[in-house]
Amino acid sequence: MVSISIDELKNVVAFSDLPDEHLQWILDHSEYHEYKDGIQIRKTGEEANDMIIILEGGVSFYLDVHGRLVYYYHFTNDTLSGGVTGLLPYSRMKLYPGCSFAVGKLRLLELHKKYFQELEQLSPDFIQRLIGYMTERAKSFATTQLQQEKVSALGQLSAGIAHELNNPASAINRMSSELTKRLKLNYELTEKLLLHKTSGENIKNLRSMVEAKSISNNKKLSALERMNKEDEITEWLEKIGFIDSQQTSATLVDAGFSPAEFENIKGDLNKDAFFQVINWLENLLSSQKILKDMEEASTRISTLVSAIKSHVHMDQTNELQNANIHTGIDSTLTLLGHKFREKNITVNKIFCENLTDIPVYVGELNQVWTNLIDNAIYALGQGGELTIETICNDKNVIVKIIDNGAGIPPDVLSRIFDPFFTTKKVGEGTGIGLDLVNRIIKHHNGTIKVNSKTGKTEFVVSIPVTQAQ
Repeated sequence: MVSISIDELKNVVAFSDLPDEHLQWILDHSEYHEYKDGIQIRKTGEEANDMIIILEGGVSFYLDVHGRLVYYYHFTNDTLSGGVTGLLPYSRMKLYPGCSFAVGKLRLLELHKKYFQELEQLSPDFIQRLIGYMTERAKSFATTQLQQEKVSALGQLSAGIAHELNNPASAINRMSSELTKRLKLNYELTEKLLLHKTSGENIKNLRSMVEAKSISNNKKLSALERMNKEDEITEWLEKIGFIDSQQTSATLVDAGFSPAEFENIKGDLNKDAFFQVINWLENLLSSQKILKDMEEASTRISTLVSAIKSHVHMDQTNELQNANIHTGIDSTLTLLGHKFREKNITVNKIFCENLTDIPVYVGELNQVWTNLIDNAIYALGQGGELTIETICNDKNVIVKIIDNGAGIPPDVLSRIFDPFFTTKKVGEGTGIGLDLVNRIIKHHNGTIKVNSKTGKTEFVVSIPVTQAQ
């Protein structure tokens, strides 16, 4: 048994001014241990039973975040940690939430929690000092947690944004290639029109018809209606001997043409000239559709960029700024759009009409919407329904996020706001815990409540319309 002297224990910051008799009591009731550099001294889920007193070396603590060890804190004999770690008096920790490893040659004493009450009777002031170290440790952990969760959330959000931007960007790339082919084909088809002596009047009439169709053809056809119209045009084209009518009929239906209109176009044109007119018209309509699709894809990209700018707006400031709650919610819905489409989720928005800008920490609040909406998506099955409702009054803006998923089990419901608690699998979710959501809402002097049963889970966030500076 290694003998530790009172003077050596006095070198530990937290114990430096304790009377010798108190230090001797601690030595008499503690166990001595040594560890080589890098050796694991505590495991995730292990019972927390002892206060650890560091005599030499240090302890690095890694939090278990969804099965991944994340560096959080380094304990050593300094003024920050006082040379103590592990379970401290009045701590509510039951199990270690992560792993601890020895740094350098580690020499320590372990004082079991069964002696805490006796230690408090021996030296109440010392217990208060330990509580102070524990409080500072909790603050440091909270700050680190916030940073880690923001990084994790950024990673998840970036992946979603990349997914959202990739689809329209890839579509534009494909369509630009197709449009290049179509424009090249236009030269060939126009040349054939001229060879068949198609008059300028015929081209003018075709142009007028196409322009009229682009204005009037706003009716969206059902799948059955579209199929019937395509069959009708296909049969008519095949009847007059036109080859490759399937693609042509689909394009003509998109533009709103019917067989009767082609009878008028045909007029006194011979069969070969009329076929060239059909080919030229199909190429023109397809080119126009490609341009329209490219416009929609580029608009989609612009919308996403705008949503990103709105979502991270003013996250670089710690000051309250007047903002519209609906803008933050809408930008979040846009950025999570791919997840809604993957599960075919219906989103209902019931927004109050007289909402005014209120003072908030915009970047923080957008993290709240991201977490709550992402959690709802996670809880919903295929074809689920998400409802977001806002209620305005003179004192508060209330946001309700409701999903019709399976609900939160009662044994879990009471723990969802606990630090580090999650029901999601490794690598899923935003990385922003409901503990952080709760803290952000409290930072706004607001409240968050949850009600859940099978088929309905409702988170209710209330934020005051005025804030004390």
